[in-house]
Amino acid sequence: MEFPELPARGHGFEEIARLCAVATGFDPLQPEEPGASQLLRSVRLQLCGVAMSLFHLNKLKHTEKRPDVVTEHSMGIYAALVACGSLGDGAVLELASRIGTCVARLGEKCDYAFGSIVGLTETPLASIARNNSACIVNHNTSRHFLLCGRRESIDCAAKEAVSAGAFSANAFPCDAPLHTPLIESIAGDLEHIIRDYEYFPPRIPLVDHLAQRQLTAADIPQFLMEDLCSPVYWEKTYQSLRKMGTTTFVEVGFGQALSKFNRWIDSES
Repeated sequence: MEFPELPARGHGFEEIARLCAVATGFDPLQPEEPGASQLLRSVRLQLCGVAMSLFHLNKLKHTEKRPDVVTEHSMGIYAALVACGSLGDGAVLELASRIGTCVARLGEKCDYAFGSIVGLTETPLASIARNNSACIVNHNTSRHFLLCGRRESIDCAAKEAVSAGAFSANAFPCDAPLHTPLIESIAGDLEHIIRDYEYFPPRIPLVDHLAQRQLTAADIPQFLMEDLCSPVYWEKTYQSLRKMGTTTFVEVGFGQALSKFNRWIDSES
């Protein structure tokens, strides 16, 4: 995987990069510099993503688009914690680095992969996942899902999905089985990291992707743990926010994946 194209120095990203360097030892403006960081490449990629989200969030704060509610998708929880006022930028970058490093240890003994499957509904895909000892980890739309498991299992599941009618099935490597029960094997280490931080009450409602509830400061540590071990239910979350009266969605991060999912969901309503 290539590092994303990041904003240049002097364009508002420099402060985020400085915070990241102080908090984690990694400067995202110099991602490929040899010896610049002891962090794994996968963790540096994650930090680039979090830093980019914080950059866009800070830009948003200088406009009239102040959010009435905040939600998240997978690693989007880090920017969401900043957006709602529960953690600061530096603390979130450090938290992301520590969790990413801890989780990456699972990839030292096993070759894991994600599988992006488009075109099948949940029921046949759940059967394919079971057949290949994989897990559905992202429920993005009614026909867009992400699987996770051992690389050989994901490759087999992707082939089976195509045979079952999927019009797209792509596998790509990952350093750990995120959003699966396998993360529970390092739960103790993760809980220790998560409990190191003080989470302030959200000033803006923070809606989680598991049960679509508004999280309190006391809920956040437990949710962070559950988030790593459980699937992401984006379609349910989007529909829940729609029912709450939310009409405008602003994606804060790299790319427009969630915006595309939202249009897909709306087209089926």
